[in-house]
Amino acid sequence: MRWLVVFLLVLAGGALALLLLVTDSRPLVERGESISPDAVAQARRLLLTNDPRRMRAGEQRRAAIPATLIDEAANYLASRVLRGRGALVMGEDMAEVRLTRRIQLPIMDRFLNLRAVVNETNGEPRVAAAAIGGTAIPARLAEFVLAATVRALGYEREWSLGRGAVRRLTFEPAQQAVIVDFVWAPELLDRARSLAIAPAALPRFQHAQTTLAALLDHHRPRAQVPLTSVLAPMLAVTDQQAPERRRIALLVMAFHLAGKNLTNIIPDASRWPRARAVTLTMANREDSAQHFVISAALAAWAGEPAAEAIGLYKELDDARHGSGFSFADLAADRAGTRFGELLARQPERIDALLQGRIGDNDLLPSLAGLPEYLAQRELQTRFGGPGSPAFRKVVDEIDRRIAAMPLYR
Repeated sequence: MRWLVVFLLVLAGGALALLLLVTDSRPLVERGESISPDAVAQARRLLLTNDPRRMRAGEQRRAAIPATLIDEAANYLASRVLRGRGALVMGEDMAEVRLTRRIQLPIMDRFLNLRAVVNETNGEPRVAAAAIGGTAIPARLAEFVLAATVRALGYEREWSLGRGAVRRLTFEPAQQAVIVDFVWAPELLDRARSLAIAPAALPRFQHAQTTLAALLDHHRPRAQVPLTSVLAPMLAVTDQQAPERRRIALLVMAFHLAGKNLTNIIPDASRWPRARAVTLTMANREDSAQHFVISAALAAWAGEPAAEAIGLYKELDDARHGSGFSFADLAADRAGTRFGELLARQPERIDALLQGRIGDNDLLPSLAGLPEYLAQRELQTRFGGPGSPAFRKVVDEIDRRIAAMPLYR
């Protein structure tokens, strides 16, 4: 027995020594989880110029992807998938992807720091060099581990299709862009849809769409209908699939409020009932209902940072080209984001909410005194940009109002 204890102690000591060897005392990547409105704008422009629905099979295309967009995407994926942080560092003829994950030990915190270098290439991009902490690892081993990880996550087919479509990879540090020459394969879009919407979930999407259509069917077209009278029954599910069904219900409502057709992501939806075109409102405002539900759906499906970034980008874009920047709309965005996060992470709070009668005041903070209809010049003059003290002061007030509400405490 004594020898067994000694063996276990030696084994534990060896494991600890190995952990200390491959980890560092400081993180390689140290940043927040937030996404900038600029990244949202870049992604939108990239999709508009490379709309996969308009590309033909075998068509050769070239896309200039901003390095900052890839950098923020790497950090977003590292945060959502690995609970860590990520970054992209550009160099001449190469780029380095960096990942950091905190390892919490009983007496200290250590950091698992990973580096992978990708060189310019003709054909499929591959790892040229890699390291864990200060220890270099063979590129072939890094490729093997990467492939095994992708396979374990269930994305092997998508990974293979994406890499196989690349014909040339070029890094342009001066332009801060990654140039990708690729050949379009329609299966990529099909696989992306199946990742976003699993085939097994289609009946639940159909049920949500049918329920929404039934809830709105007895109203006259363009009638004003309180959002809460529709939201509560759409979310009133109590079975084991309640979290997923509620996320689906939010997404179906978001498509309806945005005036978008669900067939854009689910072709089969063309055979489902269409919801009547009524005006859903919060605080007697159509825009508040739109901002709340769309942000809630984004947060439930993509996370709070993405929802907040998209909401802020939309308001900044309105200041330039639309009805003007609205802090009231931003308040609805941020309240919706909190609601979507609760639905995804604390469903018991939503269960408790649904036990009673829901009103606008349960979901949306007071919008009193929040400036609206600000053109870009007036916005800059009075409040500056999103990082300025005056702008931050109004956002902090919005967050204070939201935090004071029972649901979001």
